[in-house]
Amino acid sequence: MDTTDARQVRLEPWAEDDFWLLSRTNSPEMTEHLGGPETEERLAARHRRYLALEAGRMYRITLADSGEAVGSIGFWERSWREATVWETGWGVLPEFQGRGLAVRAARAVAEAARATGPHRYLHAFPRVDHPASNAVCRKAGFELLGQVDFEYPKGQWARSNDWRIDLART
Repeated sequence: MDTTDARQVRLEPWAEDDFWLLSRTNSPEMTEHLGGPETEERLAARHRRYLALEAGRMYRITLADSGEAVGSIGFWERSWREATVWETGWGVLPEFQGRGLAVRAARAVAEAARATGPHRYLHAFPRVDHPASNAVCRKAGFELLGQVDFEYPKGQWARSNDWRIDLART
């Protein structure tokens, strides 16, 4: 599925040759609010998970006019509060940040999740001390449900905001 926000971004399905993008987003700067950089082994395992997602989809965020890759975004299943929901997360390369690209990509991924079904809600869980990702949620139309203790990566708990979009709303 090729999902495009005509104003600026296109979501292209994650492909085998997108590993370089994971490597670029694995810097201390890009992973500050995610528990820090991963080892090459863990990064390769994540890449394989992205390629093999059975429920949900990972995407490369590209500029709609040039096709230049600027980041990644996706949605996947998560068990949350006794229900199965979609979860989303994103990363935009530093040289492309501050242009509203993550907001456009988040809106586009919400549409992709809505079209995929079957879950009613799409959640994002940025850490409370990550103003940029919380601003993306707010500007993309997520509703703030409150603060939660959230585990990411596995074994690391942090105070996060629980943002949600109701995909049943049209």
